[in-house]
Amino acid sequence: MTAKEFFASAKQIEYKGPSSEDPLSYRWYNKDEVILGKKMSEWLKFSVCYWHTFRGTGLDPFGTHTLDRPWYSIDRTDIPYAEIVEYCKARVDAAFEFFTKLGVEYYTFHDRDVSPELATLAETNQLLDEVTDYMLRKQQATGVKLLWGTANLFSAPRYAQGAGTSCEFDVYATAAAQVKKAMDVTHKLGGSAYIFWGGREGYASLLNTNIRKELDNMAALFKMAVAYKEKIGATFTFMIEPKPREPMKHQYDYDAQTVIGFLKTYSLDKDFKLNIEPNHTTLAGHEYVHDILVSAEYDFLGSIDCNTGDPLVGWDTDQFLMNDRDATLVMMVVLKMGGFTAGGLNFDCKVRRESTDLEDMFISHVGSMDCFAKGLRMAAHIQSRGRLSGLLEQRYTSWTGSEAKGVVGGAATFEELEQYVIGLGAKLQTVRARSGKQELFERVFADECDTALVEVGKKHHQ
Repeated sequence: MTAKEFFASAKQIEYKGPSSEDPLSYRWYNKDEVILGKKMSEWLKFSVCYWHTFRGTGLDPFGTHTLDRPWYSIDRTDIPYAEIVEYCKARVDAAFEFFTKLGVEYYTFHDRDVSPELATLAETNQLLDEVTDYMLRKQQATGVKLLWGTANLFSAPRYAQGAGTSCEFDVYATAAAQVKKAMDVTHKLGGSAYIFWGGREGYASLLNTNIRKELDNMAALFKMAVAYKEKIGATFTFMIEPKPREPMKHQYDYDAQTVIGFLKTYSLDKDFKLNIEPNHTTLAGHEYVHDILVSAEYDFLGSIDCNTGDPLVGWDTDQFLMNDRDATLVMMVVLKMGGFTAGGLNFDCKVRRESTDLEDMFISHVGSMDCFAKGLRMAAHIQSRGRLSGLLEQRYTSWTGSEAKGVVGGAATFEELEQYVIGLGAKLQTVRARSGKQELFERVFADECDTALVEVGKKHHQ
């Protein structure tokens, strides 16, 4: 039976170049164009998320649903099992039609995005198996691949006080069983990574919280996951996604440095990397690219949920990034580390509740894909030119002397540095750090971004 067409009026999105004024075309993303030795599609590895895109309803704390879709955005379990299977598969059809018309190669999902929880674990798993078997057939037919899977351990009422950190053992055991099954289907679908996001792993009050016990239990869950991954022969990479708060007042995976510290404390640092969402980073009080850069510098960056937030709103708004300078900063990090391995750029983003047309789903993704493609072009230009990296290297030239090299190599002692300072004599009174040249760095960054786009325009018109 032929699948229903959900986006009948939508055509395949094509690259039309920088001069295009068609919002349903790519101006900067030319997937097969080679930049610094790789195709743009390989550098960017765009992925569409299942939850916001096919389960989003426009609901917010102050208003009800605004997005009416031609598929079931809200699950129903009060109907016969066969009808549940049918609407879940129809939703899969809508998703893969969207992926292929958009021209992305990857997608991501939570277990409960694709099929609902039923009365028993056995029934729930049977339904998930049936739907993900259908997803596997769609992958084989379209060539679209699973970037990563995960378990939703935050929506069900049982997880109101945490899953892997719950005070109730039955809740903890249920979470473990759910993770096991989500790992099974991620493995079946060939996912490159498996994500843990601890939306309820934290506290609302310290008075009723045993932090050490909860973190020990969370680490135990991760160690069971590592053991089970080996048992089933899975090759996906485990990743943890940091977030400082919301829905909990404080989440244990606060930011990149907090998660890295946790992983090292529990000897899990060889088994996990990080999935960074910049909207979470800014909620933690950091600059947009901070957690991406920190993770990459310590070889923990696995993937990026490439969204943004609104600085005037105090919660996680999951908006599509349209700021090409932020995208450039992201892609500078990605280029420096040689590109993604298990991860990619996943659009953990949702259209605004006022953007009610199906067309808006395409416009938003196309716009943000172009934003990151533009960022890639500018980042490649900046890296190739070397002006910015040269300025950065120059700022730290005092660390090339023999005494400084001793510090870097771990051989220096307090006594040696004391003798070095004594040797400075009266020069000590003039010891100062040189100008930080922040404005020069900002000017060079802006100039190089502008120059990159001029050169692209010239090539396009040749």
